[in-house]
This record gives sequence, C-alpha cells and structure tokens, in this order.
Amino acid sequence: MTKRPTIAEPIEITKNRARNESLHVSLSEYEGHCLINVRIYSTGSDGIDRPTPKGVAMGIRKLPELAKAITAALGKARELGLLDEAEHD
Repeated sequence: MTKRPTIAEPIEITKNRARNESLHVSLSEYEGHCLINVRIYSTGSDGIDRPTPKGVAMGIRKLPELAKAITAALGKARELGLLDEAEHD
C-alpha cells in the first residue's frame, strides 16, 4: 500500500497584492485532508498579512475541476473584452 503524501507546512503557490489586501493560493493539510486554499488576506497596520473569512478551501481532488472552471472563466472574460491586454499574461 502506497503512503499518501502529507503537507507538513502550508505551501504558498502565489500571492497577488492590491492595496491592503492580497490573494493567497496555497496547498495545506487539515485533519489529514490535503486542501487547496484560495483566500483574501488583509494587511494590518503592523504590515502582517492575516487571512480573512473571504475565500474557499476544498479538497485537493477538486483542483483539476477548479483549474478547468478558472480557465473557462478566463477565456470568456477575454472573449468579452473584460481584460486589458496587460492582464492576459
């Protein structure tokens, strides 16, 4: 039987900052379940980012489905001209 990999510490995938908020995408583990987290963090007056209730955490097995939905939304936004050329990268 193959042992399932675990995530000892959260792994930050990306962070995108705007004003005093930032979007964090990370992999983590909670109660033995591997998760993908997409969460808004708020930067306090002390300069430290803290998670807010705004966001979603789901089982890692849902990651391909989430990626497919995000790709479809990106394609539709481009088709409708909702993104500037600079935002296409």
